[in-house]
Amino acid sequence: MSFTISNTESSLVEACLQNDRLAQKALYDRYKDAMYTVAYRITNDFDLAQDVLQDAFIQIFKGLKNFRKESTIGAWIKVIVVRTALKAVKKQPHFSPIEDHIIGHQHKYIDWGDYLDSEYLEKAILDLPAGYRSVFILIEVEGYPHKEVAKLLNISEGTSKSQLYHAKKKLREYINNLD
Repeated sequence: MSFTISNTESSLVEACLQNDRLAQKALYDRYKDAMYTVAYRITNDFDLAQDVLQDAFIQIFKGLKNFRKESTIGAWIKVIVVRTALKAVKKQPHFSPIEDHIIGHQHKYIDWGDYLDSEYLEKAILDLPAGYRSVFILIEVEGYPHKEVAKLLNISEGTSKSQLYHAKKKLREYINNLD
């Protein structure tokens, strides 16, 4: 399947390639909020997500000459942000202070009433272990197939499917604890 980018996107990319600072800012402004959200969902850390966003846009501007226009510029940028976020998560220590762990799970004791709101669901997703969260976000939120997630995370498709299964199971446990 072949995609074409719009004339507006194409003009913006061309201006960025000419080191037009206003065009670079326009490209950044157009995608920064959505890409920050993607980075945050993967990293579960506001500051790290901001670092990821900055690192990703540096890579984007350096590598823009390699953009082959086989997809939209937004899709190409998202792949770079996802990969940058995953690399950042892998570099993080695999422990959390006990206080953070306890505070992070206090939501189980709050009376949420008769409904599950999006804020609680977002919190539950962010409370998932990093591996589960990454696979869940990439597949269920961002729409990537298992094959691509496996490639991005350097895991097998079976592991991707297993991680997604366990992520969903853990989310069901969180939701069931609302009662």
